Amino acid sequence: MNREQLFPPIDPYESGRLPLDGGHVMYWEQSGNPDGIPVVFLHGGPGAGATPVHRRFFDPTAYRVVIYDQRGAGRSQPQGLLEDNTTAHLIADIEALRIHLGVERWLIFGGSWGSTLAIAYGETYPDRCLGFVLRGIFLGRQSELDWFLYGMKTVFPEIWDRLVDLLDPSEREDILNAYHRRLMNPDKAVHLPAARAWSAYEGACSTLLPSPETVAAFSGDALAYALSRIETHYFVNDLFMAENALLNDIDRIRHLPGIIVQGRYDMVCPIGTADALHRAWPEAEYVVIPDAGHSAMEPGIRAALVRSTERLKRKTW
Repeated sequence: MNREQLFPPIDPYESGRLPLDGGHVMYWEQSGNPDGIPVVFLHGGPGAGATPVHRRFFDPTAYRVVIYDQRGAGRSQPQGLLEDNTTAHLIADIEALRIHLGVERWLIFGGSWGSTLAIAYGETYPDRCLGFVLRGIFLGRQSELDWFLYGMKTVFPEIWDRLVDLLDPSEREDILNAYHRRLMNPDKAVHLPAARAWSAYEGACSTLLPSPETVAAFSGDALAYALSRIETHYFVNDLFMAENALLNDIDRIRHLPGIIVQGRYDMVCPIGTADALHRAWPEAEYVVIPDAGHSAMEPGIRAALVRSTERLKRKTW
């Protein structure tokens, strides 16, 4: 079946909240077929949260779809909490959720930061993974952070100008720390304008063609606050990973099925990173979408992701 569209909207058949350490409480839900192939959806950001549309990448008759919000994000509480919020915590949370739901092994589906976390989880718990569907690859290296903060202005100069307009001229050589200071300020009059500007910047650069709907979604106060606060927290701490750690340990998952979907004109996570991943993991299928940027909702990327889950549902796990 060469399916091009998302599956129809579906409601969860079960949802709950899982207490974690450090005062965090994780929101999770399950939809689709309780006896189907387990798949866990890892959202981006870090801090963006999951939405109902994310259930629709999967055939609900074939998949047991597990979606959750990472620490501090989305419906998890408290929103924006940074204490005990590191990559190691997030990896442990995925494993805790797997145990809580009684899943033996599952397919890992993640895009952008979700691809980072998918690989990191897989390299930590390869025996718990069936395979991977990854999109808009981000490996957390310094060169990728530098591109996000400074390189994107070569393609989106007017959008980058809006990002730095909030800063004093003396701060523009260190955008990350200037924003981090504002976002850590408890005064809403300080942190909310910074959150909106940071998040709108990411949203505006995420699609090949301008998408006011995407920018509006990213600019909403709840999403902007959690995304910008958690993202800058991770960025100032180098994603809590050693440089090149994911590529260095890729042999731990190379025996598992993998599909990498990448927009040719992805400006948030440029194609060079996906290419580096595929060179380190040549067994994975590599699908380049010639007319797409970063967003999972770009038509070509959306279709490729659905085709990937359709193909994998026919595997004999």
